[in-house]
Amino acid sequence: MEQKRLMKLRKNMAKHRPSFRRVESWRYVRVKDPWRKARGIDSRTRIKSKSGVKSPSVGYRGPKKVRGLHPSGYVEIRVVSIEDLKNLNNKIHALKISSKLGAKKRMLLIDYAQNRGFKVLNIGTSQKELEDLESMLESSFDDEEFDDLEEELKDD
Repeated sequence: MEQKRLMKLRKNMAKHRPSFRRVESWRYVRVKDPWRKARGIDSRTRIKSKSGVKSPSVGYRGPKKVRGLHPSGYVEIRVVSIEDLKNLNNKIHALKISSKLGAKKRMLLIDYAQNRGFKVLNIGTSQKELEDLESMLESSFDDEEFDDLEEELKDD
């Protein structure tokens, strides 16, 4: 209950948080946009004047108990193999499967994780690919079917 309240608070704080831009990045092409601390001797931003750009500070941080959590409220964990799941709790952790895994190992890992009750965050677009691969593995071709397919492809 407490965590849900803090997650809502964090989301609300994020709406009101300004986008911190590097001073004069909107004015010159050579000045890139990511935040850098203002160091000029007459800088309005460094002095924290009302007319200056807002600077990041401690007051803009979210609640400590929910800091760094996924918006779903779980702790994100990057997973490469089944061994990585051994010491994890499905009530606390949500999984992001490494993009370096191939489709076969990825499919096995997703099956294993979902059977254990874990939430997998990045099934996403590859879900269709996984279903296609699964159906391909289930329907193994006989030699005659394979020859028929080859002939059809040659005719086209």
